[in-house]
Parts: sequence; C-alpha cells; structure tokens
Amino acid sequence: MLIHTLIPPAMATNSDAILFPTELLAPKKLLVIFGATGVGKTDYSISLAQKLHCPIVSCDSRQIYKEMNIGVAKPTLEQLSAVPHYFVGTRSVAQNYTAGMYEHDALQCLQTLFEQYSNVVLVGGSGLYMEALCFGMDATPPADEALRTQLEQRLEREGIEALVQNLQQLDPVYCSSSLDLQNPRRVLRALEVCLITKQPYSQICKHSRKQRLFEVQLMGLQRDRDVLYQRINRRVDSMMNEGLLDEVKQLLPYRRLNALQTVGYRELFDYLDNKISLPEAITLIKRNSRRYAKRQLSWLRRYDDAEWVVL
Repeated sequence: MLIHTLIPPAMATNSDAILFPTELLAPKKLLVIFGATGVGKTDYSISLAQKLHCPIVSCDSRQIYKEMNIGVAKPTLEQLSAVPHYFVGTRSVAQNYTAGMYEHDALQCLQTLFEQYSNVVLVGGSGLYMEALCFGMDATPPADEALRTQLEQRLEREGIEALVQNLQQLDPVYCSSSLDLQNPRRVLRALEVCLITKQPYSQICKHSRKQRLFEVQLMGLQRDRDVLYQRINRRVDSMMNEGLLDEVKQLLPYRRLNALQTVGYRELFDYLDNKISLPEAITLIKRNSRRYAKRQLSWLRRYDDAEWVVL
C-alpha cells in the first residue's frame, strides 16, 4: 500500500507544493478520490484537477440534486467555477435516479471528456455510484411491484428495524458490510432480491469488475480519527449557521423520498415533527455523521489496490 502525505494548505505556496501520487499522466485515466465524509475530498480534488488541468466528475448521490445544498456539503459557487464540474445539481430531488442510470450517464460523459483530456478526476460521495461507474453494476432481477408494495406497507407499519432484522436472517453477510442499513430504499431492495431469488443479496451482487476503456486509479484520503470527528462536528455547526434548517423546511414536501433519507435531514424532520428539540437534533446529526464516517472507513478499506493519501 502506498501512503502519501499532503502538505497543509498553510504551508503550500502553489499547486506544485502539494504532493500527489506519481505517474498520474497515463493515457485515459480516471483518478478516483474517495474517503469518509468530512475528510476533505472537495478541496483535494479541486487542487488535483487544477494541477492536471482536467475536469471533475462527481459521484455523490445527493449532491446531484438541485434542491440539496447545505446538508450535503455541495461545492460552493467559487469551487465550482475553479474547475469544470459534472453531475452536481443536475437533477431534481423529485426525479427518480438510480446508480444504474448514473453508470449509463457518467460513462457517456467520460467518453466525451476523454476525447479532450487524458485525465479526469472522479470524487464522491456514494460508494455505490463510484463502483457502478468504475466497475459496473451487477445484474439483479426487476422489481416485483406486488412484493414491493407489501414491503413498503411493512416499513410503514413496523419501521426500518423490522426489515433490517428480516434481512439479517436472509443475508447476514450483506448486513455486516453495508453502509445503507438506515436507508429504507436500499434495505427494501436488498430484501426484495433475497425474497425473489431465494438467494442472499450479497451473492447476487458479487461486484465482479467489468472492463472499462480507461484506467481507474483509486486514491483514498485519510486523517487522524479524532481530527476527522472534530471536522465533522464543526461542519455540522457551520451548516446550521448557513441555514440548513430553512433548507430542510423547503424540502418537507419531499421528505418521504429516498434522497431525503439522509443524515442531517432525517434528524431535522424529527425536530419539525416536535419529536426532539433542536439541540437534540444537532447532537444527533453530529453523532450519526461520525458513525457514518466510521462505517465508510471500514468499507473503503476493502480496496486493496488503492493508494492512501494522509492529509
């Protein structure tokens, strides 16, 4: 495993002062920047793209929505203008958009970009979107509408915990490795596939890598765990100061949609329902963000061919 160290921004005098992994100039290379929430992917990817004079493609399944801004740490207008970005704020939250659709759209986008650039930076966000683009989606059976209706009724009646318990019985491997056990849509889909195929979802989705016409270089960002958690806590405070609560209020009509089953939104919906106080909601956002980062760190370590950059 290769480890690289990033010179702190205060010490860097220009873009060349930042140490990036070597051999980045191979023809048609997709440089994939990933890491836990709050680690600093946006700033690093912009610095790298500026150094290589290439665009950025986002693989964040929430930043793609126009209406979700503060709560998903979407790049600022200044950051977006520094480097061309793709798949940021291009869809409405009311539109259904899946990882499979992203794979199709992003591959078409890359085909065009690679006609002009030797390198493209991919940053995110969503591990599912990243894997779909880099390695391809596994073939799963189409949705069974009758079964899906039954599962949705169970979700409404019994809550997500009951479905997760059912999924644990059918596919303990998936439950032990998934980041999405608080995401009702993902749990519903995994349970649906188990019931349709009579096989564990993890066996259906074996993540066999499809061949791509470009080279994929995985670059993981990491920080000291305590520093990462401090950054997450400060970011939540900044989001609240920037108007996250008002953003959540505007999204109330869409609260049942999959995109809104997201840390930072769920907790404030509970506050608006008078289930918890605002200080409790903020505390939960920080706690749930830290827990999500911890699960991400464990999940991302499975990429044995990744280079890790210490920030």
